[in-house]
Amino acid sequence: MDIIFGRNRKEQLEPVRAKVTGKIPAWLQGTLLRNGPGMHTVGESRYNHWFDGLALLHSFTIRDGEIYYRSKYLRSDTYNANIEANRIVVSEFGTMAYPDPCKNIFSKAFTYLSHTIPDFTDNCLINIMKCGEDFYATSETNYIRKINPQTLETLEKVDYRKYVAVNLATSHPHYDEAGNVLNMGTSIVEKGKTKYVIFKIPATVPEGKKQEKSPWKHTEVFCSIPSRSLLSPSYYHSFGVTENYVIFLEQPFRLDILKMATAYIRRMSWASCLAFHREEKTYIHIIDQRTRQPVQTKFYTDAMVVFHHVNAYEEDGCIVFDVIAYEDNSLYQLFYLANLNQDFKENSRLTSVPTLRRFAVPLHADKNAEVGSNLIKVASTTATALKEEDGQVYCQPEFLYEGLELPRVNYAHNGKRYRYVFAAGVQWSPIPTKIIKYDILTKSCLKWREDDCWPAEPLFVPTPGAKDEDDGVILSAIVSTDPQKPPFLLILDAKSFTELARASVDVDMHMDLHGLFIADMDGDAKKQAASEEQRDRASDCHGAPPT
Repeated sequence: MDIIFGRNRKEQLEPVRAKVTGKIPAWLQGTLLRNGPGMHTVGESRYNHWFDGLALLHSFTIRDGEIYYRSKYLRSDTYNANIEANRIVVSEFGTMAYPDPCKNIFSKAFTYLSHTIPDFTDNCLINIMKCGEDFYATSETNYIRKINPQTLETLEKVDYRKYVAVNLATSHPHYDEAGNVLNMGTSIVEKGKTKYVIFKIPATVPEGKKQEKSPWKHTEVFCSIPSRSLLSPSYYHSFGVTENYVIFLEQPFRLDILKMATAYIRRMSWASCLAFHREEKTYIHIIDQRTRQPVQTKFYTDAMVVFHHVNAYEEDGCIVFDVIAYEDNSLYQLFYLANLNQDFKENSRLTSVPTLRRFAVPLHADKNAEVGSNLIKVASTTATALKEEDGQVYCQPEFLYEGLELPRVNYAHNGKRYRYVFAAGVQWSPIPTKIIKYDILTKSCLKWREDDCWPAEPLFVPTPGAKDEDDGVILSAIVSTDPQKPPFLLILDAKSFTELARASVDVDMHMDLHGLFIADMDGDAKKQAASEEQRDRASDCHGAPPT
């Protein structure tokens, strides 16, 4: 497994031209920008967990039928400090770093004290966020790093805490049609309270406030939800939105703040302070975006762990939302580097299998409904919401599909009715071995797979002017366990799931986590290219364009 996980990757600082086979759609012009861990040893020291590795950005620039690849380590303060010391000196979530033993006792004592309330790492290795015209590498701490999407150069560091009181934040924000960013984070024991904070970052500086050039200074708290436990807030990786509501799952996978405050002294990682409480409930919080207030009805479901929300929408007085859920937290445990060894296949069989689950929540519960009755009347799902004696509502999901992760949708349908989920297929192992297009309406799926290939998160890019939800392409960076097979960017037709093209690169490419596509053509040019391509396709099939 070291071929994929344990070995440090080399940067590709100068663009290298890929070998393209097949035909890239003429309208596909832009840059696929991705992020993930790329370095797991520094000097003689080694990270404990795969998710701790130093962030390595990489990109595929697509222009006029050619593709160029480059990669560069995020020059975070964490990266610079580690490289300068030639050892890991900044703690990550699964790896606690300690001072040089040669330092004097006073220096050691100060370091211990400084970790009581940890200042988290700026090793932003999970995703890429767009904010206005700028792009940022993100993780789940209060720090993000601005980057240049063309050169992958690391720019300034942004601390969320300067604009909103959060110690942790998700790497999966949402965007409205104006480009405003909606995200949420956890405020730990702020003024004696621990709460979940939903906040909004404007895409541009509001009118009348041009003296403040940075949109960050106009970040506003959208809503706050008190944590059910002052010292044990829920861990979460994402959240859901509809046109009018926000969905937040307060799951019993919780962070013990007291343990975290003493973790450094006890020589334990912060990850060891996370615990899954199987006997507890998962609470479903619904926030009305118009009033910025939580819906008063208490909704809950069984204990589960959710990393990725898929999508959500409103239908006939209900909120329908889809998530990838696990029975426990064993997935995180598997990715300790000690488990990514020759016993990996056996270890994988012990992990919970991710399932696509659909929940339905009634927005206006019938007060006269009988206890035990199902409050969900929509025909599109078998999910139920049962009224209980105390007025709470117990939600049971519809199980749609087993064995997929890293879900993406056509973002034009984010928060709206939708039909297709594009995801990585993970079956017996949490390592992707295929790409899946799941049709929620017909409960069927299309798959792409190739021997010895591990695909990254599939990203959907729509054809300009498309009317169908699946009219576009899927982009996925593929690495291989076969040293004779170079990594490549795969381009699939999203409708048929047939391969349109691939771009192979002779580089040391890493397995990434998340990213985004940046289009670099104006709308009219893209529509013209798409129209010409459709005309060419019709001509190829029928001898002449349709009349």
